[in-house]
Amino acid sequence: MSASRHSGTTDELGPDEPAQPEREDADLLAALLDGMDAALCAFDADGVVTHWNREAERILGWTASEAVGRKGFAGWAVRSADAGDIEGRLLSAMRAPGRQVHEFALLTKDGGRVLVRTQSASVRGADGEPAGLYCAFSEVHAQIDLERSIALSEALFEDASWGVVLVDADLRPAVVNAHAARALGTGRTALLGRPLGDLLSQGVEELESALTHVLAEGAPPAPADIWVGVRTPEGERRRCWSSGFLRLASPLAEEPVPLGVGWLFQDVTEARQSEQEASLLRFRSNQLHRAARAAAECEDPAEAVTVHLDFALAGFADHALIDRLAGGAAGDADTAEPVRLVRVAATPSGAPGPSLPGGVAGLPVRYDQGHPAVQCVERSGSVRASAGAMTADRAHGWARARQWPEDTVHALCAALRSRGRTLGVVTFLRGPGRTPFERPDVSHAEDVALRIAASLDLSALTDTHGG
Repeated sequence: MSASRHSGTTDELGPDEPAQPEREDADLLAALLDGMDAALCAFDADGVVTHWNREAERILGWTASEAVGRKGFAGWAVRSADAGDIEGRLLSAMRAPGRQVHEFALLTKDGGRVLVRTQSASVRGADGEPAGLYCAFSEVHAQIDLERSIALSEALFEDASWGVVLVDADLRPAVVNAHAARALGTGRTALLGRPLGDLLSQGVEELESALTHVLAEGAPPAPADIWVGVRTPEGERRRCWSSGFLRLASPLAEEPVPLGVGWLFQDVTEARQSEQEASLLRFRSNQLHRAARAAAECEDPAEAVTVHLDFALAGFADHALIDRLAGGAAGDADTAEPVRLVRVAATPSGAPGPSLPGGVAGLPVRYDQGHPAVQCVERSGSVRASAGAMTADRAHGWARARQWPEDTVHALCAALRSRGRTLGVVTFLRGPGRTPFERPDVSHAEDVALRIAASLDLSALTDTHGG
């Protein structure tokens, strides 16, 4: 190996020797060695220390000027009793292929002991023969921490039971584990570098906003539920992912340099849907209970009809209509006469407010034979209708043709049944800002219809018997 020492000085040179290139090489080598994160020392073929960097000085306390030039570690960096074994293991690396890894205790300058892990390898001369060796070492606990970090990273991106995505500073996936790839409906390599908008049809803005916040401000204090629509060959799948975020910064830079965001998520769709359904069921049950108590205080059964309708509307629909069969009621066998319905009550189609009574003149509502309300009475069962994927103008025409407010795009008709007869129909209407009526909505509408029908039937009996 070179005879130059990393001790802050150079050997005296004669006036005719080209000192400048060698000095520049020595300065460059010194800078490289001192900039390393690992401690490093080197020995020549005789076992004399030739190099000693600042990290080695930090760990053991011996300076370069104190270490360079010593033969082996005996009597200063290792105990004399251990010197033969340790130096034999180190110097054996000069004859062995590849790197040799060992663990042993070194002595610090103040007399303490430090357990280190070393990696040693031979240095070959121009003739191919061993000219010495270098030995890189670090404290064992620091090495174990590094290995644990690497092992954890590999486990997360291979075997984790939740999704792990490393998103770069441009908000594009850089590394994806197998679980995340399955959740996003594609392969691991197919995700890399693609915008999140190519993978998700809904929730992209919310997710990108969260990632941007983490890059700028750091990780949020708790996981967040994000609802997304995943694009798949079979169509869109709506999922809820409980997501945690970690800002990743380079450990090599003096100032924090963001490398991206670690995004960890778990699918909690079923749990969140169950919670939402349970919450909705509690709310609707409470509304039915409150409506029954309020209706019980009404002296006029006709007033109780609108009370039930007003309580049912909250959180369920935008508008509602009650139409009664002209002539009273029809049994299941009464199908000969065409269905004629008279408006009993309706909610305001403009500003919100209580239901308004109707049908004072007793004129039938102009419903076509195929109207959902008419079908509901004929079947004595609920009927759902929706404008579907229409333009706004066509949806308005669709609503006007059915005698509904123009902003209607979804409808649910439930039959009013009491004492084995159909008394009429209650119609719930939703605007474009709401989802279509589903099966749980039908069950709730039918519960409301039973209460309305009972009050409507009582009102008819009261009128018949003159109060």
